[in-house]
Amino acid sequence: MKPGPGRGSRYLVVEGPIGVGKTTLARRLATHFGCDLMLERAEENPFLERFYQDPRGGALPTQLHFLFQRMRQVEELRQADLFAAGLVADFMLAKERLFAGVTLDDDEYRLYDEVYTRLGPEAPEPDLVIFLQAPVSVLLERIARRGRPMERQIDSAYLQRLVDAYNRLFYHYDDAPLLIVNAADIDLGTEGSDFARLLTQVETIGQGRHYFNPLPVALA
Repeated sequence: MKPGPGRGSRYLVVEGPIGVGKTTLARRLATHFGCDLMLERAEENPFLERFYQDPRGGALPTQLHFLFQRMRQVEELRQADLFAAGLVADFMLAKERLFAGVTLDDDEYRLYDEVYTRLGPEAPEPDLVIFLQAPVSVLLERIARRGRPMERQIDSAYLQRLVDAYNRLFYHYDDAPLLIVNAADIDLGTEGSDFARLLTQVETIGQGRHYFNPLPVALA
């Protein structure tokens, strides 16, 4: 396992389910630290809207497109040496298998996994992963508030499967320091006490697993 990132952090990843606020926080962190920003660019996937309309028929091409997109992004990292200036990303490569496990049937997943194993890029491990959590009800409210037409088909059952998959992934994750954030009732997208308190942890965090929960009791 790598040592904690401290103030010299070079590669930070923000992760979490749809609607939790990972892209907003990634943008804020990149601005604060003066780092480059790499986004997953889901809107560039031509199969994503089809998947939301017909999850059964659109899952495999959607996941394969995301995989090939990640391969190109990792290659961009290597060629441009973005780590020299520091980098904040709103995705990690491991999430591709996570989504594939949620959306694909057994035969499709075996095909996807073979492609991933043969062609999948080896991305460097982050110096810190920030995992944002929120209940499905909060995710649905935030998705509705941002009003993206293709996301109107997202339902609570799908989001619950994603939340469960993310929890399983990070329950076992120990490849880099991990900060688990209860993001249900805090605003990390603007200047304020929530963001300032989070920055304190990001800048001083050490090895292992850590928690940021500004509420007296964690939400399930």
